Amino acid sequence: MSFIVAIDGPAGSGKGTVAKLVGEKLGLVNIDTGAMFRCVALKMLQDNIALDDEENIKKILDSINIELKNDNGNLIILLDGNDVSLKIRTEEVSKFVSPVSTNPMVRRNLLNLQRKVSEGKNIIMEGRDIGTVVFPNADVKIYLEATAEERAKRRVLQNQEKGLKVDYDEVLREIKIRDERDSTREIAPLKKADDAILIDSTNMTIEEVVKCISNIIKEKKNT
Repeated sequence: MSFIVAIDGPAGSGKGTVAKLVGEKLGLVNIDTGAMFRCVALKMLQDNIALDDEENIKKILDSINIELKNDNGNLIILLDGNDVSLKIRTEEVSKFVSPVSTNPMVRRNLLNLQRKVSEGKNIIMEGRDIGTVVFPNADVKIYLEATAEERAKRRVLQNQEKGLKVDYDEVLREIKIRDERDSTREIAPLKKADDAILIDSTNMTIEEVVKCISNIIKEKKNT
């Protein structure tokens, strides 16, 4: 019997960090769906595959090997056996991943993978359509949001800590573009599930968000 926690929200809302910390705290397996889409985007960039090249996109999806591994609390992303944990977080991939994720073939392929790796596990999964599409019957659904300005600040700091140089104004512009694109796309748009709990983290610390979500999960488990 599995227990599923779904965390959705826009780019830069802190979903990945929160899911990782809550997972560690409560013993849930953290599955980063965004990393899966980023791997496909990176592979397409590396192979110079255009967004409308359905034939070669299918070839990539048929052969791509994505692995998520835990290394002493750190999530390691392997693409065809190579560690791409940093490469998939570059601005180039960030700009490309949103249109890639709207491709129906990509979404179908990764939807099946997301469900398969979750079978029989107590998991916490974050993304944009986890509570609405991937796991509509999740035990706990959270919608995590923050202002675009705050998310841009966090993204800049996150990249700086990884040694990546980025411009705040450019990051803010890209976040706003991505918000519009993700929320208006025809396939699996970004939106809050009707039964999801909304948490605005704009003026909250990571620790406060983790505590809030952990308490919600504990309460659900005890009912």
